[in-house]
Amino acid sequence: MIESKANQQIKNVLKLKTKARERKKQKVFLIEGIRMFMETPADRVVKAYATADFYNQHSELFKGMEYELVTDSIFKEISDTVTPQGVLAIIKQPEWKLKDILSMDENPCLILLENLQDPGNLGTIIRTSEGAGVTGIIMSKDTVDIYNPKVIRSTMGSIYRVPFVYVENLKAVVEELPNYGIHSYAARLDGENVYESDFRDGTAFLIGNEGNGLTDEISEMSERYIKIPMHGKVESLNAAIASTVLMYEAMRQRL
Repeated sequence: MIESKANQQIKNVLKLKTKARERKKQKVFLIEGIRMFMETPADRVVKAYATADFYNQHSELFKGMEYELVTDSIFKEISDTVTPQGVLAIIKQPEWKLKDILSMDENPCLILLENLQDPGNLGTIIRTSEGAGVTGIIMSKDTVDIYNPKVIRSTMGSIYRVPFVYVENLKAVVEELPNYGIHSYAARLDGENVYESDFRDGTAFLIGNEGNGLTDEISEMSERYIKIPMHGKVESLNAAIASTVLMYEAMRQRL
């Protein structure tokens, strides 16, 4: 049982928890909690860490994998939650390619994110994307790290099932969309009513930064500006909710 913060494994877990650069270097990320642990494909687990109490109650979950037991106090140190559940694991990052995401479905529905910064928003978008049948998520390089522990928790397991990729040049991706039969729609306040648009063919929704929205450069490359109609004095919804409305409108039209 690991009892000291000076243990090299614990030091590494702490680095993975707080440093995106380290996660990228090692090509892994952390998951925490019994639900995420149970949803993780066994072949993706590098190593698991658990308290003795958790292990004694769920020892069958650890069959065939490397694991270490840690004291309760050490687990609190490596945990990223207020009320730790007693299990955490290092997971291999998936490797998706842009070309695969653009061509993996005959009638794709994509979400393109430009400089999204809120971990909760990104995690919610990933989770909702699975529910709405989105075929892939493409993110600009300055979008928040998808492996941030808060993002991972918000996905509730969808991180394993929704294809995603970061790109160096989002503009180049938007330019490429017509070659794959994909129509692009920029979510903007000066757009046309979303309910008057047709999303039954290949579709890509462009969603911008929480505070500033899409840049003009990216917006102008889209085929059409769209907006969600509002009552009262509300001008817009946050990125996750707006994305949800758009995704489910596309799904409704395709049913």
